[in-house]
Amino acid sequence: MKKGIHPEYHRCKVTCVNCGTTFETGSVLKEIRVESCSNCHSFYTGKAGTIVSDGRIDRFNKKYANSGKKAESK
Repeated sequence: MKKGIHPEYHRCKVTCVNCGTTFETGSVLKEIRVESCSNCHSFYTGKAGTIVSDGRIDRFNKKYANSGKKAESK
């Protein structure tokens, strides 16, 4: 390996924003903040979590749910 071109690799602290769990790993960053970890993610815990989704279909359904208009056919 060439000297002087690689980033410095050291121990870093990973913090979960959702549950507050912290652990150490190796990285070129000094601190990493994640939104979910294995302690709080629904895939690992087996519990269903709340998902915030505001996609295009959801916005369409909210917009036209109470319009009360029906399409007229000829």
